[in-house]
Amino acid sequence: MAKITIDGKELEVDPKLTIIQAAAQNGIHIPHFCWHPKLSISGNCRICLVEVEKIPKLVISCATQVAEGMVVSTKSEKVVKARNSVMEFLLINHPLDCPICDEAGECKLQNYAYKYGVGTSRFQEDKVHKPKRVELGPHVLLDVERCILCSRCIRFSEEIAHQSVLTFAERSTHVVLTTFPGTQLDNPYSMNVVDICPVGALTSRDFRFKARVWEMSSTESICVGCARGCNTYVWVRNNEILRLTPRKNEEVNSYWMCDEGRVNSFKSVASEKRLNGPLIRKDGIKVPVGWDEAISKVVTELHTYRKHEIAGIASAYATNEDNYIFARFIKDVIGSKNIGVLSHIQSGSEDDLLIRADKTPNSTGVLSAGAAGESGAIGIDHILKGISEGAIKVLYVLEDDIAADPKIAEVLKNLEILIVHSSVRNETTARADIVLSASTFAEKHGTMTNFNGRVQRLQPAVAMIEQERALDGMAMSRWDKFAAQNDSWGKGIKRDARSSWRIIAAIASAMGSKMKYSNAEEIFKEMAERIPAFKGLSYSKIGSRGMVLKEIKTAAQKK
Repeated sequence: MAKITIDGKELEVDPKLTIIQAAAQNGIHIPHFCWHPKLSISGNCRICLVEVEKIPKLVISCATQVAEGMVVSTKSEKVVKARNSVMEFLLINHPLDCPICDEAGECKLQNYAYKYGVGTSRFQEDKVHKPKRVELGPHVLLDVERCILCSRCIRFSEEIAHQSVLTFAERSTHVVLTTFPGTQLDNPYSMNVVDICPVGALTSRDFRFKARVWEMSSTESICVGCARGCNTYVWVRNNEILRLTPRKNEEVNSYWMCDEGRVNSFKSVASEKRLNGPLIRKDGIKVPVGWDEAISKVVTELHTYRKHEIAGIASAYATNEDNYIFARFIKDVIGSKNIGVLSHIQSGSEDDLLIRADKTPNSTGVLSAGAAGESGAIGIDHILKGISEGAIKVLYVLEDDIAADPKIAEVLKNLEILIVHSSVRNETTARADIVLSASTFAEKHGTMTNFNGRVQRLQPAVAMIEQERALDGMAMSRWDKFAAQNDSWGKGIKRDARSSWRIIAAIASAMGSKMKYSNAEEIFKEMAERIPAFKGLSYSKIGSRGMVLKEIKTAAQKK
């Protein structure tokens, strides 16, 4: 370890670190634009200049390695003057369009101009005008006037996404960020350049001009697009998800997430096909009913058949808690051994960075929670065979569109009763006799287990009809806090949906079984007591980074 001093504070640090890394590890902030912990060093923004004793000139802290006895000042008069000069230089040609810029409120240049700028400029000439609304690719737009030439996006494309398409062209004040001729920024991780851009030069075409950052609430969650389970922030305005952004977790996704998960994994929450309450088929037509009637109907139908005539299909899209209660219901309450899980692995669709071939967020968890068949095998072939032979007459499906497969859809025609949990109308709900409106990942508490066996938490970001953001402890934006009764932004759509575990527990209670839980945390506590793999885990221990199961069951192991 090397002993150094930063701003009068004596520290022991790894001698391999740079000054900015050592400072960051010890809670000392040094302003920076071009430096990023996961990218190579370019050292071209110069805002991270610091003064080092016995060195006559200021040095850039991002590229200067610490040394034994080094004395560093990040706040000396010389450093402050240099930062003021750097900020004045950066702002010479930067447009004053903060009021219409998507980055406003989370912009490094905006923050540093306030903190380190002098508030005036000696530059009297016209600013250099550069291209605006440049389409770099299918997901990213570029406003070249705002670019401060930090090169973060170029380095990310080359070093992380391995697609060298971005470069600087021209010279001096006319330098522009652009793509090489005949290429575009279209790699599966292209939207990460929007996150790491320190200004508003690179913007998301999906989110552009939709909201200001202070109008949205931010909730810690995970992406449900594949088995990776990237850590995310869910950004909500007026009870509608507007964007997902990656949340740092070195054990899962570092600083990144893929474009597919970022853009498409949350669209079903506010889909036009979204269910708003339970449905029952009457005279060949599904009609909306209340929850009491729907639950009563399920109980009546299940009591009509013998236990071996009933089967259940758990879901790798549902939470650990949902699957645990579902498995208990099928096995203990109904007494059936017919239970399975459908696999959704798309071979050849994964890469070496984040994307997994398993397109479900909880295939590991559904097995560990005990929702596999008697032999522990993943799959539903034994159930489909029973349906085809007429041995199974009732099928209870948990949050999985199994009828999207035409072969399975054909087999389902042999059923007498099909009960489905779903958040949206799909091929399976179209064939169902009873549809129970289920909450999405963004509307409930729970956990999911990624392919590495890491249990991670979900938290509600969107309120359902029975919830209030303030009373239920949900994240709140300024709009949520200060909306008046006559403000339109306080009247976002709330849907009539419930967590699957809650629906199943109500059905079990109506059938005479004691299955009473007040929240998902109570279910997880029971899982930790009954299932060896979850032993010792709790919501508080899982926290925001997750914990790994002691015994991991994966779909690959069960084949």
